Amino acid sequence: MTARFTGTTVLVTGGGRGIGRGIALAFAREGASVVVAGRTAAPIEETAQLIEQEGGRATAVTANVADSASVTELIATTVATYGSLDVAVNNAGVLNARGPVADVDEEEEWRSMLDINVTGVLLAMKHEVAHMRANGGGTIVNVSSTLGWYVRRPGVAGYAATKAAVTALTKAAALDHIRDGVRINTVSPGPVATQMSLLPGETEAGRADRLKNDSPIGRVGAVEEVAAAVLHMASPEAAYSVGVDLALDGGISA
Repeated sequence: MTARFTGTTVLVTGGGRGIGRGIALAFAREGASVVVAGRTAAPIEETAQLIEQEGGRATAVTANVADSASVTELIATTVATYGSLDVAVNNAGVLNARGPVADVDEEEEWRSMLDINVTGVLLAMKHEVAHMRANGGGTIVNVSSTLGWYVRRPGVAGYAATKAAVTALTKAAALDHIRDGVRINTVSPGPVATQMSLLPGETEAGRADRLKNDSPIGRVGAVEEVAAAVLHMASPEAAYSVGVDLALDGGISA
């Protein structure tokens, strides 16, 4: 294990479970002080405790990325706690609408996904960039999905649309702010071993069987593999990567 992020402060939104938790743990293991953000206290506090049990430094902060005032407070708390904001990983997202377009509930499902998946990323970048460009620069990695540009199954139109927007936002923001010293990229996972990748009524064993045939690599991705990609994109090793959308899907979109 290296210590690429010793002395840095990393913010991870949606850090209470799944990919977000894996990312937070990975940064802490490489020396970063980590702020774990999410809407619900218990999961993010558990992530922070796991980091501390391993000897790392972490703080859990409840925040709603779809609310500008909440994001402003989140950034202020991060800087007040650890003195800086060097890396931000905007991972918060929801998949709360499954089914064909004709059946999508535009109020409860569609607007919720837009608020969190799209507006949340926009607001997070807005306030993260404002701090970073005033304090010597930084790095932002947005977590999107290959479903944003390579849709292979029905029933995910709303989610796919929001993730396509995340990728477009990232590319535009990357060009807007690279001369400000802020480098912005996207990591887009395919099927990963989290609750979100299960089809309705599907078990983990069923998912494994499905992907054995459906994925060129023959398996589901691991949270740790996504975390490793995010750390790479946030590190000086990827200093020439600007506006990149890095796909991690075992060859599905090849």
